[in-house]
Amino acid sequence: MAPEFHDRREAGRRLATALAHLKSSHPLILALPRGGVPVAFEIARALNAELDLLMVRKLGAPGYPEVGIGAVVDGAAGRLVLNDAVIEQVRPSPDYVRAEVHRQLEEIERRRHAYLGDDTPIPIVGRTVIIVDDGIATGGTIRAAIEGVRAAQPARLILAVPLAPAEALKMLEGECDQIVCLATPEPFFAVGAHYEVFDQTADEEVVSLLREARKALLPQ
Repeated sequence: MAPEFHDRREAGRRLATALAHLKSSHPLILALPRGGVPVAFEIARALNAELDLLMVRKLGAPGYPEVGIGAVVDGAAGRLVLNDAVIEQVRPSPDYVRAEVHRQLEEIERRRHAYLGDDTPIPIVGRTVIIVDDGIATGGTIRAAIEGVRAAQPARLILAVPLAPAEALKMLEGECDQIVCLATPEPFFAVGAHYEVFDQTADEEVVSLLREARKALLPQ
């Protein structure tokens, strides 16, 4: 079977068409870096919308960093989201959780500064907010992102992704006001399997696209 999308930019343009009805609400587009940024850039450009980053970092379990005990969300959506089921199994100490949260928040701050310099996160409260990534695998990270943004009191919260497994979308139903997903391949395998080009998005591309998106909104 041919891949569903050529690359992230093409996926973003197709998503922008599906989201065109939201242009009049002047939405805020929040991209999960790094792969979500090229997708979100095309949406922001088509909707003449502001673009910002929404960084989420997994909290690793003691001795097993690949096992997520939760996640932290940055910026105006700053929030700690714990996975109670994993916490119950792993039983990390409160000191460990605090240290892991601190470590991941420092990494978020380092990355935000690298991408945006001293720019502060764009306020979310009262806005129509569209969270964008290049795809969903299990839904754990995006669920933390949604919870963080929802706590910041947007007027409306939309999740927009090119593709996701049907079961992940079902898990996310009710977590936001609307989900826009272009494809639910079966079998799913992995996000990258459905792109013809799925190179790692470089930091330099993230910085360039954010700069271009913000420049486009400046008065001419």
